[in-house]
Amino acid sequence: MSIRRVALVWLLGALAPSLAWADNPLIVEAALDREVAAPLLEAFEAAHPHIQLTFRDHSTLEVDARVADADDPPDVVISSAMPWQMSRVNEGYAQRLDSPAARAWPEWAKWRDEVFGFTFEPIVMAYRLDLSRHMMPPKTHADMHTLLTQHRETLRDKVTTYSPSRSGVGYSLFQQDARYTTRFWDLVAAMGAADTNLEANTRAMLEGLSDGRYWLGYNLLGSYAMVWAQSHPEVIVQVPQDYSLVMMRMAFIHRDAPHPAAARAFLDFLLGREGQRVIAGETPLFSVRSDVVGPYTAQRLRDQVGERLYPIPLNASLLAFVDPSRRTAFMDRWQREFRRLSHPAPAQGAAITEPRIDKSPKR
Repeated sequence: MSIRRVALVWLLGALAPSLAWADNPLIVEAALDREVAAPLLEAFEAAHPHIQLTFRDHSTLEVDARVADADDPPDVVISSAMPWQMSRVNEGYAQRLDSPAARAWPEWAKWRDEVFGFTFEPIVMAYRLDLSRHMMPPKTHADMHTLLTQHRETLRDKVTTYSPSRSGVGYSLFQQDARYTTRFWDLVAAMGAADTNLEANTRAMLEGLSDGRYWLGYNLLGSYAMVWAQSHPEVIVQVPQDYSLVMMRMAFIHRDAPHPAAARAFLDFLLGREGQRVIAGETPLFSVRSDVVGPYTAQRLRDQVGERLYPIPLNASLLAFVDPSRRTAFMDRWQREFRRLSHPAPAQGAAITEPRIDKSPKR
């Protein structure tokens, strides 16, 4: 064999891994703002230049619906609506990831090596800076209830939170609130009495705070709120001091992933040290791994907030929250409590009208 042919054979062998990835697409269906995830996506593309990444950003309920689309399945599914993600995995829509990164991932942040929580994000309150001219800004859930009760007219139509009917993550957070405080339904009633605006996503809440339509926001995703506050000094983010829920973005490889090798590479990157380093240093998503440093790590958040952090558990208990009968019962009570103080129970035989709770269009 000539020297030239030997060299060509060697070169083709060396390039084989790259050629295998050439023009290899990767479709990620995610409830995660591209603006927030940009450093992470750019780092993945730099590490895997031959994978053509398509990142589709949708609402949590839209992402959940696309999981069941047999005609156009994604490769990877990411969502903050933890019960919905767990339900889809339980229905068999995920495939197991067998890799060193998956096996080493903390048990509390994965389930059956099929779905993985790769972020650690606090749930926060937010308010306009000039709120303090009218009242003391809230630091706890109890403060929120007090403000809504004592300053109802001042705050009327100026408070915002998630719509539990149009947001999977919003519904999940309210379910968790109901677990941790006996005054939760009193808070819901107080929000209803103040004509609280129910939005489909955190971004709509933040935009309303910045333009002055809203003065106070409850149960926002801390990752989005912290990024927003960096360029909008009129918005102040408050991690509740009595307790703070923590949710995780959950990711899994679709069982019918059209590009499974690329999907595995992406998930390994999310769980690996480099991906977690980017999360900790360049995004406010908060990393899970303990061997990375940066301003946004789970350990740093624990150091700041202490025992008041209440992570939503990633286990089979989440399945109960999407049980149809339980969801119906919760939403029925939500509607009753939301209108309890502003819409007293009608006289026997009188018609019941629904409160005006969903003001913004679906995302």
